Amino acid sequence: MTDLTSTQIGVRRAAEMAAVFMIGDGMLGLLQPTRHVTLWRSEVGAVDALVRPFAGRPGRRRAYGLLQLTAGLTLAAVLRR
Repeated sequence: MTDLTSTQIGVRRAAEMAAVFMIGDGMLGLLQPTRHVTLWRSEVGAVDALVRPFAGRPGRRRAYGLLQLTAGLTLAAVLRR
């Protein structure tokens, strides 16, 4: 990772943070889907719209958690190169 510009480093750091978020959120959604969705329900319509499709559907949230986990690990693997 030598000879990277500060912009390139910033982009890689942002991508790494996205991977960390996807992995962590995916694991929580996979292991504790009901608790996780309940925590994120909100009076703010835009926020609630993100979790509403998973309310009362733990299997759907688990499937999405697995997708997030896979995407985060894939992103981290790409960044490793």
